[in-house]
Amino acid sequence: MMTSVFLDYNTIGPEELDSAPLKKCLPGLKLFDSTSPEEVPNRVKNAEFILTNKVKLFEGNLKTAEKLKFIGLTATGADNIDLDYAKSRNIRVCNIQAYCTQSVVEHVFGSILNLTHNIYEYQNLVQNGAWQKSDDFCMLQYPIRELSSMTIGIIGYGELGRNVAKMARTFNMQVLVNTRSKNKRNKYEKHVSLQNLLKNSDVVSLHCPLTDETKHLISNQELGLMKPNSILINTARGALIESKALFDALIKNKISGAAIDVLPEEPPTEGNVLLDYKGRNLFLTPHIAWGTIKARQNAINQLANAILAFKNNESFNVLV
Repeated sequence: MMTSVFLDYNTIGPEELDSAPLKKCLPGLKLFDSTSPEEVPNRVKNAEFILTNKVKLFEGNLKTAEKLKFIGLTATGADNIDLDYAKSRNIRVCNIQAYCTQSVVEHVFGSILNLTHNIYEYQNLVQNGAWQKSDDFCMLQYPIRELSSMTIGIIGYGELGRNVAKMARTFNMQVLVNTRSKNKRNKYEKHVSLQNLLKNSDVVSLHCPLTDETKHLISNQELGLMKPNSILINTARGALIESKALFDALIKNKISGAAIDVLPEEPPTEGNVLLDYKGRNLFLTPHIAWGTIKARQNAINQLANAILAFKNNESFNVLV
């Protein structure tokens, strides 16, 4: 029987999911809740198939895996895999694609609605007894902004960016797009420079990859261009935003709010300045935008399809 391992199964919240698709195509699959860097070489040394989400795999810890044929990722990004080394050894590497689109889109607009309708502030009023003492049937102490009067700026126009734009149109929002890609543009979106987008958007949502060029894409200068009543959303990669710059912008009311689902280091064991922010106009969540039950099951199902395709000498979501 072939040897196969899933090195960090807990990262996809397995209690709610059906692992049968993976076990059907990989009988005897060994599931590890997590795997430390020190444990990798021993756990992969006899493996033909390695499945992982975030464990780093490179020449140093893969050279013991002499039988290795396949690396499967329950993620779209492959920055934790040494693709050059995999290619040199003829190891197939597959990812998953468009598996969590709806989950991320819903998170983005849930965040936008919470901030534009001041849900947290109004809930706080009720919890503190203010409504119970009010002279009027309703309370309108905080502004409630309608999305149809707003412009959303989307940075990055891949699968997620396009679908955020699609949802924005259902709210009758104006859409501005900044992207390096010239493909898949349509009449509903106006493609503009980053500076133009930041100056003219009521909501800025990040959906671009993290590269050397995009690291700290949003810092002091960029935040200074944004409207004082604008909102910043990041469900992409934490290092796209310089955390201290965002902290300062919120403290100084340069922007009205932010919803941040990702940080440069995850988990933030060394801390992060945004963790110390006490204002109620920052929603900081632990990288959950992708994580609906359906999206995570999609991840398992897609990975199983990639394994079956490999066994049948076919291609499916192939990176290498």
